[in-house]
Amino acid sequence: MGEGLKWNRESRQPIADGWRRKRELIVARYRGPVGKVSRRLGFGISEKGERILRKRPNAPGMHGPNVRSNKKQSDYAVRLMEKQKAKYIYGLLEKQFRRTFEAAKKEPGETGVALFSLLERRLDNVVYRLGYGKSRAHARQLVNHGHFVVNGRKTDIPSFTVKVGDVVSVRPESRKTAFFRELGEGGDLNRRGPAWLSADGGQMSARVVSLPQREDAEQGIQEQLIVEYYSR
Repeated sequence: MGEGLKWNRESRQPIADGWRRKRELIVARYRGPVGKVSRRLGFGISEKGERILRKRPNAPGMHGPNVRSNKKQSDYAVRLMEKQKAKYIYGLLEKQFRRTFEAAKKEPGETGVALFSLLERRLDNVVYRLGYGKSRAHARQLVNHGHFVVNGRKTDIPSFTVKVGDVVSVRPESRKTAFFRELGEGGDLNRRGPAWLSADGGQMSARVVSLPQREDAEQGIQEQLIVEYYSR
């Protein structure tokens, strides 16, 4: 959710007071070099990052080839690395990610699993999972531009958290644009999306039918190390 905002618990929308002043905090995201971060983490944070990592697997910098081979990482560094992987993959800044973690602690069950459930249920991630965005950054841009509605209500907040029963759809006006027409004509939308989303490519909509499980989220990240990082 947006930093410093008061939210209506029922609508999960920000209270109007101060909204315009806070909007830039809500849409904030990492805008730095994807390749350099992927090489430093040894983990592709996006498809582009994975391509760059395959070509240049060493850490960036003059001593990159020796960084991982000659230096043993401390427990703190290992935990930090796992947290950074998740933060960069989902495109959150540190305060946003920490706020999401604090929300996960209040959820029933394991905190690490709840963390990834909340990350997956962000509206920008849902749009990405459904195949509308080429990347999470692209999906976030589509949300910011007001192309999607949740339960018939225009929602341009990337951090909006969907719940079971919510219906995410492309706005009727947006469906007329060349971008969405081409997506619809491609016929791929019905084949996109994880099991927790029931997609209807013809209507350009999807219903949240269940909560995402850990296996539905990004793999290759040890969520328990993230929990340990914030519990230190």
